[in-house]
Amino acid sequence: MVTEQDIWHWLEDVNDPEVPVLSVVDLGVVRSVNLLDNEVEILITPTYSGCPAMQVIENGIRSKLAEKGLKNVTVTTVLSPAWTTDWLSEKGRKKLREYGIAPPENEVDKSALFADPVVVPCPICHSKNTRMVSQFGSTACKAHYQCNDCREPFDYFKCLK
Repeated sequence: MVTEQDIWHWLEDVNDPEVPVLSVVDLGVVRSVNLLDNEVEILITPTYSGCPAMQVIENGIRSKLAEKGLKNVTVTTVLSPAWTTDWLSEKGRKKLREYGIAPPENEVDKSALFADPVVVPCPICHSKNTRMVSQFGSTACKAHYQCNDCREPFDYFKCLK
């Protein structure tokens, strides 16, 4: 008998295609798993409404569950509430750092309102002496930074609230 916990565990093997070190569970795009008799419904929320990876994620979920013998699987995209970086797991934040991407700092960048900009620690040498190179990184959900100490460039997973 398959349980909801089994399904959550299996979904930890479905990686995000844009940041393959993260599972869709780590990323927080899987919102819920509903299991009723022989049918499974997975609710997912994109990191932003135009995310081009959602079809790949949906296919990955279907494929993983089919591999485990589940045939009646529905994957439903839910846009509300909107995804937030608060949904990233602690394990996911750690994986981002180890992969060389600075995880979100859990604060909204209010520098446009005359406050100090967010300090983004370097995921490589851990220095806080960094600077934003571009608001847009390798994907729309990341910004590009550089460490002023070790001089290494790195992506920063933008904080979305």
